Amino acid sequence: MKKVNLKATMYFAAAVSGLVPTMAHASPQYNLCAYGLTGAMPVRSNAQAVSTFINTIRNMTDGPRDRAVADAVAAGQTPSFMRNLSPVVMNDGRNGGPEVVICVTPDYLSVGNNQDNVRTPMGLPEALRVATRYGFVLPTTAMVNAIFTQADTRLSPEPMPPTGAMTTTSYFEGHDQTVDRQLARRGGTQGDLVAGHKKDLVLSPRLWQTPGRVAIYGWHQSNGRPIQPLSLVHGEYYADYSHGVRLVSAVAYVDGTPTSIYDVLGDANLSRYVSDEGPMPNLRQRIEAIIDVPAPLPSQIGAMLRP
Repeated sequence: MKKVNLKATMYFAAAVSGLVPTMAHASPQYNLCAYGLTGAMPVRSNAQAVSTFINTIRNMTDGPRDRAVADAVAAGQTPSFMRNLSPVVMNDGRNGGPEVVICVTPDYLSVGNNQDNVRTPMGLPEALRVATRYGFVLPTTAMVNAIFTQADTRLSPEPMPPTGAMTTTSYFEGHDQTVDRQLARRGGTQGDLVAGHKKDLVLSPRLWQTPGRVAIYGWHQSNGRPIQPLSLVHGEYYADYSHGVRLVSAVAYVDGTPTSIYDVLGDANLSRYVSDEGPMPNLRQRIEAIIDVPAPLPSQIGAMLRP
C-alpha cells in the first residue's frame, strides 16, 4: 500500500492516562481505516432485527450466550455501520517519533442491523476468538484513553443497580436502551466514534501473569477519569451489562505504512505509543493460549502487510 502523510488529514490527539485534555479535532480528508480492514468480517445485506436473537439468548449465561453471539457475528448479523472503522491517532509525530494510527470500530460489538441492534458483552475467551477470527485485537488501556479523547460523541456513564441480575441478558438489553437514549439526546450520528458508555475488555500483560482472568478498564466520566481502573478481579468468562467489546484492527499505520499491531505492541520502541504497560511480546501466541485455537491473520489482512 502507498505510504501517505497523515499530519494534515487525520485526527490530532495524544493518548493519555487519567486526565483527558482538550484536543484539536478535525475531520480527515481521507481515512486510512477504509482500506478493506473489515474484509474478513461476514456481511449480510438483510441482517435481522435483534428482537428474535434477544429472545433466543435471554435465559443463557456465560459460555453458551457468548457462543451464540459469535455465531451471529459469523452469520453476518451485525450492523453494517460497524464496518466503518474510525482512525485514532496514538502519536501524531509532532513531538518526535513516528505517526501511529490505529483503526477501531465506532461502537462496541453489536448484533442486529442498523435500525435494531444490541451491544453484546462477552467473556474474554470468546471475545478474543471473534476478534482474531476477523483480523482484530482488543484495545489496551492507552488505546481506550485515546478513543475517549478523540470520540465524536462522549457519553457519561449511567450505571445500573449492582444486583445479582447484572450478568443477565435482560440487564444487557436494559443498559443498551439507556445508551441509545443518551445517543438520541446528544444527536449522535450512526457510525460516529462513540465512547464513555461502557468498560472495555482490554489486553494487558497482567493477563499472562494471572491466567484465567479478564482485564477490564474504562467507563470514562466527563472529566476524563475512568470509573474502572484496570482490574482483573473477575474470571475470564465473566461479563456484565457494563462491559463492551471494542475491536481494534490488526493493521496499524506507522508513518502511513500498514504494520501488524502485534509487531507494534511487541516492539520496545513502538509499544510506548500504544501501551501504558510496556511492550507485549509474543502477543499472538499468548492470545492463542487463552482461546485454545490458532489465531492466524485472515488472508485479507495478511495481504495488506506483505512488503
